[in-house]
Amino acid sequence: MQVITTEMVQKVIVKRPANSHKGQFGRVLIIGGNQQYGGAAMMSAEAAVNAGAGLVTVMTDQINLTSLHARLPEAMFVDYQAPTNQLAQTIRNADVIVIGPGLGLTAHALMLLQLTFKTVTATQTLLVDGSALTLIAKHHLPLPKTQVILTPHQMEWSRLSQLPIAEQTVSANQQASAQLNQPILVLKKHHTEIYHDQVVYQLTIGTPALATGGSGDTLTGIIAAFCGQFQTSVATVNAAVYTHSAISDQLAQTKYVTLPTQIIQALPAFMAQMAQS
Repeated sequence: MQVITTEMVQKVIVKRPANSHKGQFGRVLIIGGNQQYGGAAMMSAEAAVNAGAGLVTVMTDQINLTSLHARLPEAMFVDYQAPTNQLAQTIRNADVIVIGPGLGLTAHALMLLQLTFKTVTATQTLLVDGSALTLIAKHHLPLPKTQVILTPHQMEWSRLSQLPIAEQTVSANQQASAQLNQPILVLKKHHTEIYHDQVVYQLTIGTPALATGGSGDTLTGIIAAFCGQFQTSVATVNAAVYTHSAISDQLAQTKYVTLPTQIIQALPAFMAQMAQS
């Protein structure tokens, strides 16, 4: 098991070329946010924007439009009740697709997940989180043939892998991941583990101040933005996971709880620090 270090992060977060435009830094699509959990999709989108994604679109319930534009005018909106052909075109236009934050477990949520799996191509990155993970386990959905990143916490991973939490050893997790066609697996826990191609990385920083609603949605947005900018790889995912916890560690020096929105606001400064190191 390899430990994720600051030096690894500095190799990923690099200075932008002087001649740059937004199209170079990734088109990220966030699919989620039903009437009850709109904040999850908004936090994921806000994290993606603040972590440097070139363009961010949120495919969500119409009820979230006003809040989204008031809070995050940088993001675009698509009504997830729109005709299927319009939704599919939006999915095809993205470089990185996130599905799951606040999506819910309804029939419409399942339709959106199945449409995404059907539409995504081998040149795109698909990040599956939250409710979407539970839907995959419940309906036994095979993962599409593209670059897939799974971000379950241990209970979600238990549903996907059929491994009780007490039996989620490194070797058992590797075997279960292999049966899912080797996605990049970000197993969120006290010391988060990242699995890919028989190699396991471990995050040894982090704080219980992260244990609050929305932290996982924020991490998802950071990973999406990093993949959009720095290309999808396990090194990029490691850097995103480290960034999320390192910012929390800094905030936790003076805060009992590090709120997701506080981490989001600190992202640009932290990334600038890494890029200059």
